[in-house]
Amino acid sequence: METRKTRVLVVDDEVNARRGLATLLGEDGFEVQEAGDGEEGLDKLHAFSPDVVLCDVRMPKMDGLQLLRRAREERLDAAFVMVTAFGSIETAVEAMRAGAENYVVKPVDAAAVTVLIQKVLEKQALRREAASLRARVQERFRFHNIVGESPELQAVFDIVKRAAPTRATVLILGESGTGKELIAQACHEESPRRDRPFIKVNCAALTESLLESELFGHEKGAFTGAVARREGRFELADGGTLFLDEVGDIPPSIQVKLLRVLQTREFERVGGTQTLQVDVRLVAATNRDLAAEVKAGRFREDLFYRLNVVAVTLPPLRARKGDIPMLFNHFVEKYAAAYGKEIRGVAPGVMNALLSHDWPGNVRELENVTERAVVLARGTELTADDLPLPLRGPRPGRKDVDALIPGATLKEIEREAILRTLQMVGGSTSRAAEVLGISVRKIQYRLKEYAEAGGK
Repeated sequence: METRKTRVLVVDDEVNARRGLATLLGEDGFEVQEAGDGEEGLDKLHAFSPDVVLCDVRMPKMDGLQLLRRAREERLDAAFVMVTAFGSIETAVEAMRAGAENYVVKPVDAAAVTVLIQKVLEKQALRREAASLRARVQERFRFHNIVGESPELQAVFDIVKRAAPTRATVLILGESGTGKELIAQACHEESPRRDRPFIKVNCAALTESLLESELFGHEKGAFTGAVARREGRFELADGGTLFLDEVGDIPPSIQVKLLRVLQTREFERVGGTQTLQVDVRLVAATNRDLAAEVKAGRFREDLFYRLNVVAVTLPPLRARKGDIPMLFNHFVEKYAAAYGKEIRGVAPGVMNALLSHDWPGNVRELENVTERAVVLARGTELTADDLPLPLRGPRPGRKDVDALIPGATLKEIEREAILRTLQMVGGSTSRAAEVLGISVRKIQYRLKEYAEAGGK
C-alpha cells in the first residue's frame, strides 16, 4: 500500500514567493497546494486537508492570524507555520500564542523550511501517540472517575471492588479533598443496587434538629413549620445506598437513632409513632479520627463498630505524588473541553512546581489549580505563569531539552526526560518506565526526590 505524501498548503499573496516555495517543496516530496489569501486558504483547508500550512502573516481580505484563528475555531487539525517579514515578528509570536507551531522569517530558506516541517510532523505524531496512550492509561487507571495508579490507591480500588457487591457498611476515612464522595459513589455503582437511588447527606452542614428531620423525615405538625409530612433520606434511599458524609459531626442524640437503624433497619419519623422498615446500604465518610473521638467521649463506641465494618482509608495527595502527572492531565483535558480551549502542551516548569507542592487541599486543590491554569492560559501551552503565585517557585531558564546538552549534569537530563515522558504518556509511571527502560520504583523514587528538592 502506497504511503500518502505529506500535504502542505502555502498561503501567500505574493505570487512569485508562493509558487517558488511550492515548487521547491514539491521537489522535496511533499504534496503541495497554494492559496493567494486567507479566504482562499480557508477553502483549501476544508477541501485539501493539509498536514501543515505555511501561512504569510500579512495578506489582504483575511490575514494569517485570522486564518489561524478560524482554523482553530473550526477544529481543523493542520499545523500552522507562520511566514513573516522581520518587522512583523511580534505578530508571528502572537500567532504562536494562538496555536501556531513556529514561524520563519523572509526571505524563506526552502531547505530550512523542509527541516522545520519534518519537526512539526514529528511533534504531531508524538501528540497523537500521547493522546492514544492517555486514553488507554485512563481506561486502565480510572475507577469511576477516580484517577491514579499508585499502589496506595490501587489498594483502595481493590477493597471497594470486593466490598461493593455485599450489603456491608463501608466507612471511608481521609482528609478533605481526597475524593471520599467518589469512593462512596463507586461502592454504589459496583453494587447490585446501582439502579436504585444513591442519596447523599452532609451531616456537618445541618443543625441537630434539621439533621434528624433530614434523615428520618417528619409528620405534619411535628414542629413549627412542619406543614406537611416529609419523607427522610432513609426512606428515599430504600433499596439503594445512603451516603452520610462527615458522619463524625453527628451529635450524640442522632447517633443513638442512627445506631438503632443500623441494628434493626427500623425508625420513626420525627413526631410520628409508625415504625418504618427500610432496606438501605449505608456508606459513611469522615475526615475525623473516629477512634480518637470515641476515646474523647464525643462518638459512641457501639456506633463506631457498626460503621467500621469495612474501612477504606484514602491517602492524601502528598503521599501519592506519583499520581500528580496523571491527575493533572486528566483535569487539563476536562477543563479544556469545558471552556472550549485547546491545550496542546505543558511547559517543563509546571510539573516541577506541581510536584514540589504539598497539596494540603489534596485532589480538590489540584483540580482547582488546574482549572485556573486552563482558564488563564494565553496560548496552547500551560506555563508556570498560569499557576497561583505560591506554586510557581523557581523556574528553569532552559526551555528545550536540546538546550540542556552540553552543559547539564546527567541528573538534570534524567529529570527532564522523566518529566517530559510522564507528560507524553498521560502521567502513567508504569508506561513511562516502559518507554524509558527503567523501573516504576525508580520513577516514583525520583518524583519523590524532585518534590523534596522543591523542583530545584
